Amino acid sequence: MGKRAPASKAYVLGVGLTKFIKPRGKVDYTELGFEAGIKALLDAQINYDDVDQGIACYCYGDSTCGQRVFYQFGMTQIPIFNVNNNCSTGSTGLHLARNAVSYGVADCVMVVGFEKMFAGSLQTFFKDRTNPTGINMEMMMDTVGLGNASGAAQLFGNAGREYMEKYGATANDFAEIARVNHAHSAKNPYSQFRDTYTLEQILSSPTIHSPLTKLQCCPTSDGGASAIIVSETFLSARPHLRSQAILIAGQTLSTDPPSLFDRSAISLIGASMTAHAAKTALAEANISPSSIRVCELHDCFSTNEMITLDGLGLCEPGKAHEMVRNGDITYGGRCVVNPSGGLISKGHPLGASGIAQCAELVWQLRGWANNRLVEGTGAALQHNLGLGGAVVVTVYKRADGGVNKRVEDEEVKRVGGIGYNPAVEAKGFTQEQVDRVRSRVARSQWALGDTEGKVRARF
Repeated sequence: MGKRAPASKAYVLGVGLTKFIKPRGKVDYTELGFEAGIKALLDAQINYDDVDQGIACYCYGDSTCGQRVFYQFGMTQIPIFNVNNNCSTGSTGLHLARNAVSYGVADCVMVVGFEKMFAGSLQTFFKDRTNPTGINMEMMMDTVGLGNASGAAQLFGNAGREYMEKYGATANDFAEIARVNHAHSAKNPYSQFRDTYTLEQILSSPTIHSPLTKLQCCPTSDGGASAIIVSETFLSARPHLRSQAILIAGQTLSTDPPSLFDRSAISLIGASMTAHAAKTALAEANISPSSIRVCELHDCFSTNEMITLDGLGLCEPGKAHEMVRNGDITYGGRCVVNPSGGLISKGHPLGASGIAQCAELVWQLRGWANNRLVEGTGAALQHNLGLGGAVVVTVYKRADGGVNKRVEDEEVKRVGGIGYNPAVEAKGFTQEQVDRVRSRVARSQWALGDTEGKVRARF
């Protein structure tokens, strides 16, 4: 299978986030997408008229929700695509945007992910047709049986049990992963949960599916995230923005091989496709896993973080638990994993999660995440997984080829487009700012409706 070399480099020029919140039905997807998108346009310091394509990322909602969100920015008649790839939906949108830019189809693509979810575990809505992950559940029932927890908790919990049996990890190791992620989230203003816990509190929280306890499982969430992906040509025309642009140096979207059904619980959660995607993306970026000092990975459950550390090559095979015990997944250790707090505490609005990971790493590499910065790094790794299956692994680098350094809030305010440091403050925007970035030539007040007023009222 051949792959043509990209015609252009692709950069993340702007990012925007909403706070991730409990799904209580109080905020609609139109508001989540609008808030995130306006922030990304402001951060990129462009107008919606500069956008050549739009990509909307969501799992729960009717067809063309993307158009409903994008029409609020403008009705410029650009192509708008709606993407659903389970939990990797947001990163799939980034992958499509990067391809469009890299191969000359577009110079500027806007990706907006949003999710309005239901409380509780993930649900299946179509009862009259085959569930795409039902075949995974059938394999689980055939190998280890069926328990009482949600299907996802059983799949990932069983994988954790297998890792314990094969390599000697303990329940404490998985709990430590959750403890670290909750500790990291305290400094992320967008996190759904910002409480910190002791190891004992995590272990003593209600058991979901051993070794998983409640505080080791990500919540369902409402939230939005957006990113602006641009070409070298687009960036060269705006040289004053190069210092904030982050290069997508390597990226792979991978699906499952036949080993998915080799009767291993670890294989059944997509470990093989993670390993393949990581190897391929790192090779494209010409960087080794040992050079990665900051990583956002898909910790839907603490057990998946353990297995993913292994799959990404951040440790020797079967040694992820030793990495955890040595303190090598947090500040002062080998690699800071999930400085945002990860899905476990930041939250997991499916369509937005992958783009939120991107935003965190952009802020890290710019040096803007000054309250949680992994300083002196020039590359960052992202992993976003969806059962069914798809995984996207991305390597980001600074556009100048250098390493990051701490940037103070006043400097971010001076050079940025939103008027404050969005990496450390989850604030809003003014009516004047909205007017600045919405389309000048094809805006519709009817399409916008009362969304702007609802969004700004929350600020």
